[in-house]
Amino acid sequence: MHPVITASVPLLEPPGWAIAQRELFDLLDRAWRRFARDFTGPDGRLRYTDTLTSRDGVDDFYEVFFNWPQLYLLGGADDLLVQSEQHWEGVTRQLTELGMLKDEYERGYDWFHQGESLLLLYFLCMAAPERWAERARRFADLYVDPVHGNYDPDHHIIRQPHNGSDPAREGLFDGDAYPWLPKEALTYGFPLDWLLKAGAEQPPLDADPRLGAEMRRRMGSGDTAVNLAATGLVLNAWILSGESRYAHWITEYVGVWRERAAANGGVLPDNIAPDGTVGGLLEGRWYGGHYGWSWPHGWYSVGHAAVVAALAGAAVTGDDSYLDLVRPALDEIISHGKVMAVAEADSSIRSKWIPQLAEDVRTPTLHVPFRYKDEGWFDYNPMLMAVPTALWHHTWSDADRRRIEHLRAAAGYDWRTVRSFRSKEEAGHEEPWLAFLAGDDPDYPEKILAAAQAQVRHRLSRMEKYRDMEVPEADIHLWQQSNPVVTEALVQLTWGGPQVVYNGGLQQARVRYHDAAARRPGLPPGVAALVSSIDPEATVIDLVNLDPETARSVIVQAGAFSEHTIRSLEHSVCEDPSWIGDLYDYGHTTPTVTAVTRAVGGPWLRVDLPRSSTVRLTLHLDLRTQPPSYRTPFDEPTERSAS
Repeated sequence: MHPVITASVPLLEPPGWAIAQRELFDLLDRAWRRFARDFTGPDGRLRYTDTLTSRDGVDDFYEVFFNWPQLYLLGGADDLLVQSEQHWEGVTRQLTELGMLKDEYERGYDWFHQGESLLLLYFLCMAAPERWAERARRFADLYVDPVHGNYDPDHHIIRQPHNGSDPAREGLFDGDAYPWLPKEALTYGFPLDWLLKAGAEQPPLDADPRLGAEMRRRMGSGDTAVNLAATGLVLNAWILSGESRYAHWITEYVGVWRERAAANGGVLPDNIAPDGTVGGLLEGRWYGGHYGWSWPHGWYSVGHAAVVAALAGAAVTGDDSYLDLVRPALDEIISHGKVMAVAEADSSIRSKWIPQLAEDVRTPTLHVPFRYKDEGWFDYNPMLMAVPTALWHHTWSDADRRRIEHLRAAAGYDWRTVRSFRSKEEAGHEEPWLAFLAGDDPDYPEKILAAAQAQVRHRLSRMEKYRDMEVPEADIHLWQQSNPVVTEALVQLTWGGPQVVYNGGLQQARVRYHDAAARRPGLPPGVAALVSSIDPEATVIDLVNLDPETARSVIVQAGAFSEHTIRSLEHSVCEDPSWIGDLYDYGHTTPTVTAVTRAVGGPWLRVDLPRSSTVRLTLHLDLRTQPPSYRTPFDEPTERSAS
């Protein structure tokens, strides 16, 4: 039974953020419908008639829709969930016909890309767990059950970098060489570049311009750090089922990687030979594995996979020391930081920073190395904030907070600056959000909502331009670049969480919401929410019912997976509730508002919002008091009165 409170403060002048938030919901509703109409077929598949000629591409089809069920969970339209499910089904049939899937799952590819593919599935599981549980568990069993050939329980490794549903798919490519182009070598350099040094016994490039044989021999088997993202798939199955075998696999697999990192001075190695030895195929190097520290992305891929695994280990055990899988590597790259402008750095992803930093690409700021090779650390970039933010959000520890404060102090640009851009991850605005949470920018909600609107409108224009285009294989990223659904602002402002870690993470949130009348997740129509503090001892939420005619009921949930407990709360109360009968008797006077304390003792609280009303809640939370689950407040007994 859930406690119930009733809002009693009249909404006389709606705050700008609340109006802007509901306008964004309305715009997004029109935008996704237009994308579905113009870019997908009747069964939900993308309009695509070309072939796929390499192992790459599965992620690009699923990624288009990754945040559609997330928008439903935030409060998008009822039929958005059905539409999202239809797109997963249609794209899955399409990719099966293209030879990319077996039994509805990736035949075999790296986890940098598999993690991206699976975000859509994870959000569908959160939105409709009963319909997606069988698939999610079946996919996780590909790794948990050794019979499928992916996991070696004796050496505690995933057997190869490309893994999935087809054990016959070996190595990294199906031809003579890895399908990367010479221009990519100009951007990222060569893998195994130590083989190309003067004095090497053989000149691999002379005989094999793309190092196919050496990559197959040295990088095509054994475990890689990016495989740690598979823990997200297994964690999802554990949340759905509660089965101990999933938790056991996570603790075993992540635990052995923790031991390897500790033996390497704390920094996570990126390659394990089939016999379980670090660097066994790379002449002892702890770096140089596929999608590892040396090539192509370094921290960009290793750090994200590591934090997915660290959070999974902490979730199934309740032991936050699992986060030490990623912390030492994070602190190591920060310790090598240098202050410079983006234009002065050797960044391999400079094009990412141009829209994200705009004019500040010329501003000297802290850069950290993303990659490591024989000569040491290189590939300096501004700090990506997804991992530090995910750690701090989870622990709320002083150490993780101080790291963020250090990064802000070392930045040459103002963290309060909000720019309108949409990265591939549909993230990147962590810095201004963190500044807002620190109390430094009260205007952030309206600024980020305006930036989100600008991106939706930009993508609607882009859709118009490419609506009738026959998309060739070389341009399959066009759909992602045109997806008009943007959710980062809504996740931050309404859930009090960062955007999901893009390469295979599960959502973090201080709170979520359910529509009590519709018995579904998300904010009800006409209701806006703003989380202005995520301090567990004082998580502050403003709820506003903008509807002048209809009352709404919102169930507030503590945590993305109801894993927290609302110990108690304070909520605003109007001392003269007679406005309910005739709101406009108040004219322009301000009612007297006080705070009342209530006990809760569970993960859910129902808030009844009469027409044109608002309430401020200050929640006192105990974090992670119960196992994360996909249970809903509608699985529980009926409500009880708060006391």
